[in-house]
Amino acid sequence: MTAQLNGRWDASAFFENLCATNRLARHEGFTFCRVSGLDGFEEAVNTMQTASAFVCVSDIADGYTELNNTPRTRRVKTVFIFTRNARGDVTECTRLMKELGLDAVRLRVWVDPKDGFSSKEDVLVMAKRAKALDMAIMIDFHYSDWWADPGKQNIPDAWKGMNVAEMQKALDAHTKETLQLLKDNDIEVKWVQVGNETTHGFLWPVGRAEENMENYARLTRAGYDAVKEIYPNAAVIIHLDNGYDRSIYDFIFDGLRKHGAAWDMIGMSLYPYWTVKNDPSYTEPLLITRCADNMKYLKEKYGTPVMLVETGYKADRPEAGKAYLSLLIEHLAENTGGVCEGVFYWAAETCHGGYDMGAFADDMPTVMMDAFTEASHRLGKSKQ
Repeated sequence: MTAQLNGRWDASAFFENLCATNRLARHEGFTFCRVSGLDGFEEAVNTMQTASAFVCVSDIADGYTELNNTPRTRRVKTVFIFTRNARGDVTECTRLMKELGLDAVRLRVWVDPKDGFSSKEDVLVMAKRAKALDMAIMIDFHYSDWWADPGKQNIPDAWKGMNVAEMQKALDAHTKETLQLLKDNDIEVKWVQVGNETTHGFLWPVGRAEENMENYARLTRAGYDAVKEIYPNAAVIIHLDNGYDRSIYDFIFDGLRKHGAAWDMIGMSLYPYWTVKNDPSYTEPLLITRCADNMKYLKEKYGTPVMLVETGYKADRPEAGKAYLSLLIEHLAENTGGVCEGVFYWAAETCHGGYDMGAFADDMPTVMMDAFTEASHRLGKSKQ
């Protein structure tokens, strides 16, 4: 049974009805509450102290993890996360991505995150969904308690004060514990990133590449070896940003090779909006061409395949975004000699919380996602 509001699906009415009519919900004494973030959740808790349990519905894709694994959520029996396809039909986000033609997911993991968001337990929940849909899985280790990128690579609180040898052991243990949890739950992992956008190394200042390339290589090797111990066949990826810039790839991979690090694949990010904004002499077609040329160059130099593991476009320009993505996917498929292993859009489902580079609006995919659907029909596969 569904409820319509001005011709569109009314999630509140649907789940309120579910709590009232479902046998299990009635038996457990479920009470319905709709929330859209932690603030709304806390308010719901404070006003429902007499309820034995309640159901939360979040219209934020990240809401599931933010509301999970915290003391305040122990009384929550079920958390529903929903998105809508272009017709307005409601479906779970991972399933919707599959319907759109995507065949892989990329899951971020942090060491000791606030409220369990992006913890290894959180990653397991999402990996189970992907497995059920027969989607390939990439695990992206940030080796931080929070976001890691070229502008910040913060040491996890529990690792602060360690020397490089101690940090190697901690990184090894964290990597193995996370992957072993997945393996124990029969999750197959195809790719593993050892670090996220490590253009300047990671775990600063200990592993900052410009000052401590040898340390960065030692830590990277520790991650590589840990992955291979749990998933011998998984491809280990070293991931940098600005895929069009050959010089940063030469610097990092020459340094890693010199100091005995190992990798199976090179990962790239490409965000033309930011590049063109900072330097108008660039164009999107030029960046795509240079990215493809760099992929071929890196394959010849280092002997490993390459994947575009992150891209994105301004959400409020969906038509331009679709044109960019269509050109990107087609060019990388047809002009890299098979070097490029796929394309992932980072956080395509995001349309709340201030991030403006997703490919959804009002919890529904925009025309940008058609680029992946069309590519999946044309190429027989696509990657998120």
